[in-house]
Amino acid sequence: MFDEMKLLQRVRSLDQEALVEVHDQYYDAIYRFMAFRVNDMQTAEDLTSDVFLRLLTAVREKSAPQNTLRGWLYGTASMVLKEHYRRKKRDSFTMLHEDIPTSEQSLDHQVDSIMQNENLRAVMDSLTPEQQNVLALRFGFGMPIQEVAQTMGKSEGSVKMLQARAIASISQRIMLQGALV
Repeated sequence: MFDEMKLLQRVRSLDQEALVEVHDQYYDAIYRFMAFRVNDMQTAEDLTSDVFLRLLTAVREKSAPQNTLRGWLYGTASMVLKEHYRRKKRDSFTMLHEDIPTSEQSLDHQVDSIMQNENLRAVMDSLTPEQQNVLALRFGFGMPIQEVAQTMGKSEGSVKMLQARAIASISQRIMLQGALV
């Protein structure tokens, strides 16, 4: 069985094998969490790497997590995401999609894919931050309801309600968009 506290102790002592184990154990989950929120593979990879760099920096500066590695990584991932969106908002400009000119798919298909991704991002942005976090933790990070509740400091019932409302809101917006097309 995986013992997070023992691993955390080894990480705080800068055990190289423990650092590799943390990366192997949590990288995919943090990446899924990021990818679910940013909808761009390269950006999700960069942000995920930033989370692990911050862990290494925290360990070196003796400010490593004390109680929970997974919770610390999630909290740091949330902060990295917020910083990313602040920078993006501050540096707002029109992004050119590099993936448009290619011979593998028709231009129409590629433009449709880009539009679907942008529509998904707009639907996600319409949710409250708490609803976005619940969906990201549940489906991006793969956490069960109980862990999401502990991580967010909420009851399991309120997490279930946030998830249900978020899914209902997404369904409603998708149906409305389908009716407009």
